[in-house]
Amino acid sequence: MAVETPKRSPGGAAVLDRAIEQTRKHSPRYKVLLHNDPVNSMEYVVGTLRQVVPQLSEQDALAIMLEAHNTGVGLVIVCDIEPAEFYCETLKSKGLTSSIEPED
Repeated sequence: MAVETPKRSPGGAAVLDRAIEQTRKHSPRYKVLLHNDPVNSMEYVVGTLRQVVPQLSEQDALAIMLEAHNTGVGLVIVCDIEPAEFYCETLKSKGLTSSIEPED
């Protein structure tokens, strides 16, 4: 949307400056989910989460693992589609069950 603001030039004529209002489209975000794992140890799951998603702290990874253990699924991270696919596939390659879904 353009907003016009009149200004006077040195010769006295009105000059219109257009201030462009930028609207930024937000790309859709995706949830990376960890599903309950009855096979691997809790320590392995926590370590793998931290290895695959380095920004997770030990406590964050532990909370995600416990959420998946207790409820069946844990939210790992919410991000753009490309990193979400990467995290999901990397978790799968390390023997964990993971999926992605659009954020609400």
